[in-house]
Amino acid sequence: METRIKIQNVEPDAFKALYTLENYVRNSGLDKSLYELIKIRASQINGCAFCLNMHTKDARKFGETEQRIYLLNAWQETNSFTKQERAALKLTEEVTDIRGRVSDQTYNEAVIILGEKTTAKVVMAAIAINAWNRLAITTIMLPEE
Repeated sequence: METRIKIQNVEPDAFKALYTLENYVRNSGLDKSLYELIKIRASQINGCAFCLNMHTKDARKFGETEQRIYLLNAWQETNSFTKQERAALKLTEEVTDIRGRVSDQTYNEAVIILGEKTTAKVVMAAIAINAWNRLAITTIMLPEE
């Protein structure tokens, strides 16, 4: 495999626009560890090796445990995640697999558990990582080994 174009070089304004969204989410007050879990889960669904490599490392920097990272792909079958994390992960999954739409149940549950502001931040976090996944997959960004 070989990396295709580098958007940041070919269309720097487009890359900056995506980075502006990333900066918004990063500075929104959303829990850093939760944001990394969102990034990892969406990247698992999308099969983005570049983002999985990056965000599992970042999650560890924010104190995430190896065990929870390993279990993230099966989060619904474990008690290792809080009610808030579970609501955010469910919403992230439905935003990521948009063909099934975000159900009213998932959305309403997220609002009840997380509140409107945090739900909005989770939605934007899921949108941001999905955009990064699509960029990395389309341009064949390779993870550092």
